[in-house]
Amino acid sequence: MIARAGAGPLRRLVVLRHAKSAWPTGVADHERPLAPRGRRDAPAAGRALAEADCLPDLALCSTAVRARQTWELAAGQWGTPPPVRRDRRLYGAEADELLDVVHEVSPEVETLLLVGHNPGLEELVLELAGDGLDDALDQVRLKFPTSAIAVLAWHGTGWETLAPGTALLTSVLVPRGKKKD
Repeated sequence: MIARAGAGPLRRLVVLRHAKSAWPTGVADHERPLAPRGRRDAPAAGRALAEADCLPDLALCSTAVRARQTWELAAGQWGTPPPVRRDRRLYGAEADELLDVVHEVSPEVETLLLVGHNPGLEELVLELAGDGLDDALDQVRLKFPTSAIAVLAWHGTGWETLAPGTALLTSVLVPRGKKKD
């Protein structure tokens, strides 16, 4: 059951886990780039967001190379990408740390995209969702794979009012790009 967050406009938090990364020898975790599959899946994530009419007003992106590349390839699918803020705090963050960053967002932003990492993103989605449509919650509980997108909707006057159990998980997508023959 969803706890009431209060009055205010409908807001959406769109959570995007970075696309599949490579594991090159001798490269620090923060510097790992996308793997070939990730380079295919990230643009597919951008197209899926456009098709679902979930383009953000603002994006918050981890500073890790794989997250930044995911953002760039996804946003490259849109006519005019929104502003992006790269935030080191999103790298390796737990759910409560992610929520602290979200709470800082201006109330003018109605749709916010968060690009980051597991397990923090999955934990955040499960913590915020008081309920979900169809089997969306079960999907996230089972697995929140690379390039997965979760869309949480809630009513609130500002992002600082977003709290555990106050959002509805409206959809979960796992877009995949096609291999070129």
